[in-house]
Amino acid sequence: MSSESPPTLERDECAKLLDTLLNNASTSKKRRKAVRNHCMAVLMLDAGLRVGELVSLRLSSLYFNNVPVRSIFIKSHMTKNKVEHSIPVSDRLSDCLRSYFSTWFLTDLVNGSDFAFTNVSTDRPITTRQIERIICAAGWTALGRPVHPHVLRHTFASRLMRVTNSSTVQGMLGHKYLSSTQIYCHPNEDDKRQAIESASNTPDQSGTPLSPQKDQPQPDEPMNPGPAPAAPRGRYPAYHH
Repeated sequence: MSSESPPTLERDECAKLLDTLLNNASTSKKRRKAVRNHCMAVLMLDAGLRVGELVSLRLSSLYFNNVPVRSIFIKSHMTKNKVEHSIPVSDRLSDCLRSYFSTWFLTDLVNGSDFAFTNVSTDRPITTRQIERIICAAGWTALGRPVHPHVLRHTFASRLMRVTNSSTVQGMLGHKYLSSTQIYCHPNEDDKRQAIESASNTPDQSGTPLSPQKDQPQPDEPMNPGPAPAAPRGRYPAYHH
């Protein structure tokens, strides 16, 4: 197992990235692209999809009777390791799927493709390279650095690992081996920060917080030994000057 945790995004970084993807629209055509790109990013952040799985999705994978499904089922031919798996749809993802459907499939611009994500003006499915460019460009704009789509999957997995067990995470990621999932057991910067905050606010056994008290000497302050104890009478001679 690797000694390093995979790169992830913090919550505020995710918000900035998604906001950049959704609000980068000045025309109706760009608006459609923005809604599509935002939905793809949320699928990776909230369902942990690989890019290859994302481009393989059909409309039937995401909608039933024009309504977002409750779980996304990834078939074996869509995955790189041939492991089928399903992921429950979060409330945020469900909202994104509704918005995407109303923007792309309830207009006169509907094409004849059954792929879930296509180019704006053709029925050709979007490619993995296009998604990489979209997410990378949004990362530069939002965070000042490129973001690979797989970082969104890493972020999904790392968040899951904090609230459930490894076997559950393995199932939702579609990992064949548990060892592949255990790389997410390593703490990230969010975990370390929360641990420090919790430790500094945890009281000791007397109920007192573990922060330094004013009446206690600080590490940089010398201890005041006070007056030396008097010598017992009769043992030492008295010296008079």
